[in-house]
Amino acid sequence: MLRAALRLAAGTASLATGGWVLRALNDAPASLGAGPGEIRSVSAGSPNYRDGVFHNLEPASPLRLDAEENRLVLFDMLGRRSASRPPGKIPLDHSAAPIGSEPLAVSWLGHSTALIEIDGYRVLTDPVWSERCSPSRAVGPQRLHPAPAPLEALPALDAVLISHDHYDHLDRDTVLALARTQRAPFVVPLGVGAHLRQWRIPAERIIELDWNEQTRIGDLSLVCTPARHFSGRFLSRNTTLWSSWAIIGPQHRAYFGGDTGYTGSFEQIGADYGPFDLTLMPIGAYNTAWPDIHMNPEEAVRAHRDVSDAGLLVPIHWCTFRLAPHPWAEPVERLLLSADEAGVRTAVPRPGGRVVTATAGAIDRWWAL
Repeated sequence: MLRAALRLAAGTASLATGGWVLRALNDAPASLGAGPGEIRSVSAGSPNYRDGVFHNLEPASPLRLDAEENRLVLFDMLGRRSASRPPGKIPLDHSAAPIGSEPLAVSWLGHSTALIEIDGYRVLTDPVWSERCSPSRAVGPQRLHPAPAPLEALPALDAVLISHDHYDHLDRDTVLALARTQRAPFVVPLGVGAHLRQWRIPAERIIELDWNEQTRIGDLSLVCTPARHFSGRFLSRNTTLWSSWAIIGPQHRAYFGGDTGYTGSFEQIGADYGPFDLTLMPIGAYNTAWPDIHMNPEEAVRAHRDVSDAGLLVPIHWCTFRLAPHPWAEPVERLLLSADEAGVRTAVPRPGGRVVTATAGAIDRWWAL
């Protein structure tokens, strides 16, 4: 769908002056990252890599949009009065970055970007501070709210986790800024490291893992776990791996869902690396036309129960970017209804808000603008 929207935008742009188009695409080549040839040398040894691409453990059905559905989706996504836009200004929490560290806490910074505190370690997930999740600074999905805190305000990190190479999860400008301001390694799925090397991130700061491989940082284990999704930053697709992550400390366990459709792998992940005390599950950008690559809210609750007994669920992958035509607040409303029926404990911080899992209390319905 995003690719179709970009094609439509490109077609519209062709009617404008050539100068505007050149300005819009000026920074795109650098943001694309590595090509398939540069990625293949790392990926080819994986059992999940066949015929030049990575494969889901459970195949995902192809995109199902006929011409009329495609027109309606694009009309909604490009419209300025769409229900997929928030009806007012999204409230942010501008609290200062934590100086201390809780045994288990999470600060949600929007979309899939979160700062996880676990047993004295700090892990940042899918960091995106740019105004657009796009290869261009001029076109592509734009933020619905500003970043709630400057990137420079982050405390010292122990690891930066990336789930896959889509623009709303792997942002070149943010990666380069973190490389300047932090010393933490970038822990990524197979092939994604080639993008970072293309952007001149030092090789010693890149750790690439296949599914069910892990690395240790002190007493913290980071396990690359399966997801049901896809990858790609331009014309090539699935040349890099996509993943979720198990984050295992001496006393606590957290699970970062990244970007995924529902999969039977959740039960195995829970059995192998759980139960998790905290889960960050994606709940937005779902549509019946692509049912297997993004979870809907009810599936997110089901996934949480697969990997956790009595842990806290914090929803991600909603609120910040418009990537599907569902109403803006629908994901969280459906999530809370399903979680209540299932007896799942949830917390929904404002962008920038911090939740300490041991003391998470009543939910403030801040999205009811």
